[in-house]
Amino acid sequence: MTADSLPLIGAGLDRVDAPLKVTGSAHYPNDFGYPGMVHAALVRATIAAGRISAIDTSQAQAAPGVLTVITHLTAPRLERGPMTLLGPSPPAPLQDDRILHYGQHVAIVVADTAEQARHAASLVRVEYETAKALLDLDDPRAEVLTDPWSLDTDRGDLDAGFAAADVVVEGTYTTPDNTNNPLGLMSTIALWHGDSVTVHDSTQWPHNVRTSLAQIFKVPESGIRVLAPYVGGGFGAGLRMWPHVILTVLAARELGRPVKLVLTRPEMFTSVGHRPNSVMRFKIGATRDGELVAIDADGVSSVAMEDDDYEPVSLCAAVSYACPNVRTRDRQVRLNIPCPGSMRAPAEGQGNFALESAIDELAHKLGMDPLELRLRNFAEVDPLSGLPWSSNALRECYRQGAERFGWSRRSPEPGSMREGRRLVGYGLAAVSYPAYQVPCQARASLHRDGSAFVRSAATDIGTGTYTVMTQLVAELLGLPTSRVRFDLGDSDMPYSPQAGGSGLTGALGNAVHAACRRLLREFLDLVGDDADSPLRGAGLGDVTVSEGCIHRIGAPDQGEAYTDILARHGLEGLSADGRSIPPQSEELGMAIAGAFGAKFVEVRIDPDLGLLRVARVVSAIDGGRILNEKTATSQITGGTVGGISQAMFEDTATDRETGRIANATFGDYLIPVNADVPDMDVIFVGGPDRATPVGTKGVGEVGLVGLAAAIANAVHHATGRRIRSLPITIDQLLL
Repeated sequence: MTADSLPLIGAGLDRVDAPLKVTGSAHYPNDFGYPGMVHAALVRATIAAGRISAIDTSQAQAAPGVLTVITHLTAPRLERGPMTLLGPSPPAPLQDDRILHYGQHVAIVVADTAEQARHAASLVRVEYETAKALLDLDDPRAEVLTDPWSLDTDRGDLDAGFAAADVVVEGTYTTPDNTNNPLGLMSTIALWHGDSVTVHDSTQWPHNVRTSLAQIFKVPESGIRVLAPYVGGGFGAGLRMWPHVILTVLAARELGRPVKLVLTRPEMFTSVGHRPNSVMRFKIGATRDGELVAIDADGVSSVAMEDDDYEPVSLCAAVSYACPNVRTRDRQVRLNIPCPGSMRAPAEGQGNFALESAIDELAHKLGMDPLELRLRNFAEVDPLSGLPWSSNALRECYRQGAERFGWSRRSPEPGSMREGRRLVGYGLAAVSYPAYQVPCQARASLHRDGSAFVRSAATDIGTGTYTVMTQLVAELLGLPTSRVRFDLGDSDMPYSPQAGGSGLTGALGNAVHAACRRLLREFLDLVGDDADSPLRGAGLGDVTVSEGCIHRIGAPDQGEAYTDILARHGLEGLSADGRSIPPQSEELGMAIAGAFGAKFVEVRIDPDLGLLRVARVVSAIDGGRILNEKTATSQITGGTVGGISQAMFEDTATDRETGRIANATFGDYLIPVNADVPDMDVIFVGGPDRATPVGTKGVGEVGLVGLAAAIANAVHHATGRRIRSLPITIDQLLL
């Protein structure tokens, strides 16, 4: 069976962009070049707080090949970028002499070659007036922000709930800074053409870069084109427009030549965001039979001095279980750190670790199976609104996941399961990730040769957007996938939101659905009064599509090919635009559901050496309609590896005296290698979500959420030790 003859939606088709990638023909931002292109390098601050008292660029200016050195003394005044869907833009660079974090850009050097630029950057001499840096969440001098986005929750009577509780557990859970670290170094190329500029950038959101640059450089958006057809990963690092992009565009304007900047790996740790650290205090009360009666959750996380990134880490406690009395509070502490940003499963990645660890502690104290406790407190309706879910297959995730994993073989007593000398532990975590959709647009065209071309300014960061949209277009228009071209990554195309928050497939898929339906309507309008057409007078509800033809439902012989319609009317093609609008709970009378899941983990621990290994992971996922089982499985698999990494390896270590990141290389920043990755099993349950035409819910983030808690819970089952801080290290496991 060929790929073209497979059922399209849900079929595990190979990636349509795979041949380009494996042959090296897919062009990433770093791969482009222009005649006369020159290269930039950054100079970064070596203190975390203070001011620049002097900066000497004379040696750098005199170095071979150097064309310019821009500092705060020579840079023009730049306006801060606009408010975005993800909050305010980061501050503009080189605007004054203040140093707000170690690694802050204090100069950009441009030379004929990258080597010359890097050498010259090392010659820039900077003197500082050093101030005492704020680097600790508990520092009493630090400014504390309370609920900046008004997301705190309070329902029921918390005091009464705890008074009614037979069992109460309390715990403090901590997570460190993590750094996104996509394999591809983030890069930018800028080329001005008079008052217009073309930018190649490692972004997950071309339209945001265009809008931001337009405001910062006072250029009409129509004069800015941002290109990102392929991006070497992101994990959230490409969601904001970072200062190095501004500096590259600024240097290109000053020189009147194309400028290319590629961040080094250490620069990636201070230039493109990170998952902020957090401290979460949870208190949970339940009756003797396991009914939750009260949850009190407080979260504290870090934020940069002049940034507004916000991750409400405690919020998941308000939406995950049926509990009548819940309070969540989140605060941020301003520190001298690089700007945080979204990293895969922001907020939920941290908050779920605390919540699901506390639920496990409660189950142990009650003497109840952790799975049974979760089942008893399943939220039949949305806990915040009281509305029925648009879809929720979490119960089925529990059932199928437990069966596949063999949860019934779990011996309840900690330390009771062994394989040889190794301790064996089984752990579980429930998972949810909130629904996220924003408006999106797409344009669909069908040409006289019978091929379709559909485009939108989205990005594919490795998630499979090219492929699933090709499949969707093929099904909606009744074409083989070989006759469909889907294009993206160009801000001149119709507007698309960011590839992030597990929301792009839904927003873009619904826009593509609308565009293809409108295109069909254009064809039907064309033959509406055509006496020679068997489709005369037909509406959308009267027809279906297959094999490049539109025909009446139940009557394949009463139809005609797109190509015949176009030829008869002397047209080279037809086009139509479509847009998606986020569904509204109030209008639909139901709560818009995000993804749900259950994660089951088996660990093995050497009690003498404290060595922890994850042996098996089963992920049962309700992601709504699965457009491509192969790419969706890949997303969950990749997320699982990321969750293992969060649980056992990742820790961005900042020196508490200087603010320097001490492990900003792949030699020092630990991430899993092949030997750390276990057998993984992925099950998709549930069906299309009722809230949107396409019915997807997203699988990007939900793959990571829950792994840290499930592993920590499995460690407790294996050893009796409750781990409340990440990552889980050898010293915590030496028995």
